[in-house]
Amino acid sequence: MHSEKASLGLKIAAWGGLVFLHFPIFIIFLYAFNTEDAAFSFPPQGFTLDWFSVAFAREDVLESIKLSLQIASIATLIAMVLGTLAAAALYRRDFFGKESISMLLILPIALPGIITGLALLAAFKRFGIEPGVMTIVIGHATFCVVIVYNNVIARFRRTSHSLIEASMDLGADGWQTFRYIILPNLSSALLAGGMLAFALSFDEIIVTTFTAGHERTLPLWLLNQLSRPRDVPVTNVVAMMVMLVTMVPILGAYYLTKSSESVAGSGGK
Repeated sequence: MHSEKASLGLKIAAWGGLVFLHFPIFIIFLYAFNTEDAAFSFPPQGFTLDWFSVAFAREDVLESIKLSLQIASIATLIAMVLGTLAAAALYRRDFFGKESISMLLILPIALPGIITGLALLAAFKRFGIEPGVMTIVIGHATFCVVIVYNNVIARFRRTSHSLIEASMDLGADGWQTFRYIILPNLSSALLAGGMLAFALSFDEIIVTTFTAGHERTLPLWLLNQLSRPRDVPVTNVVAMMVMLVTMVPILGAYYLTKSSESVAGSGGK
């Protein structure tokens, strides 16, 4: 009889992979609380929260945090609107060029970041647009749209069209159907896509490098700190904060989509 339990070797390999992936993150977390200000002196000399007060007292850190939050919020909002509209337009109807449009929508997330960054920079220069906050938002929105689009179109495909037809047959207009039928079915997928888009935008560095100009987001601040070994404890604190800010939306999106495997009216048996 075939056993559903994993073998010991498979368990060891799985745990080994998890340790390999998360050990660097653990090191950052560990040294964010180290009393020693030297760069990764082992073992840690003690436990302190002083570096947090030092980090959040620095104006450059606060400005970078504020800018990253602002950009991620705007890019996510744009992505949620455009991604939802694109999914609504493409999920059900067949027309000439549909596959090409779908591919173009997904392409920004598949391309290497350096290619996207160079292409955006060339386009901005071609139209005489100076790099700044607006160009960063546009750059981030290009790949954030993909995240929202993929989540929403998957939910559209699992939502029975008979619900929409029933709503219209009962006298509801387009807005009422959208408000009471479509939006409730899309809500968790839309929220999950928005959370993932926010996390992706908040810690994006490659595209930002080409589109930021003189602006400095939090990931760019961290990159600049690599040449300043005396600021390693503060850098560890900020890096830990970036990981937490991105980790929470990703976990939230995972649980949102996990808990909505069966959608009302999806027609699943």
